Amino acid sequence: QVQLVESGGGLVQPGGSLRLSCAASGSIFSRYAMGWYRQAPGKQRELVAGITRGSSTVYADTVKGRFTISRDNAKNTVYLQMNMLKPEDTAVYYCNGDMKSYGPGDYWGQGTQVTVSS
Repeated sequence: QVQLVESGGGLVQPGGSLRLSCAASGSIFSRYAMGWYRQAPGKQRELVAGITRGSSTVYADTVKGRFTISRDNAKNTVYLQMNMLKPEDTAVYYCNGDMKSYGPGDYWGQGTQVTVSS
């Protein structure tokens, strides 16, 4: 069983930056691919970024060049650095554990709200 706890959300102006963190319990964190998903009101949850055990990354086209996913296996933590934020990035962001090549894994955090507004 893996528990995930996100932090770092908040209100930011367009063009600003935020860094989300996801702390995972358990000693097998390094074995999992991890990801960030988001869900805006009235929309389906969508993949934002993913990172494999070997730190290969994948990004949604809408965030490429603006967001960076990284992981620190010593701290059991995955990060999402978000730069040049836009109002359309407003959503609840969820950490996902044990991501698969075909979709999300079974482990979800509680979500953290990101609001981009002037």
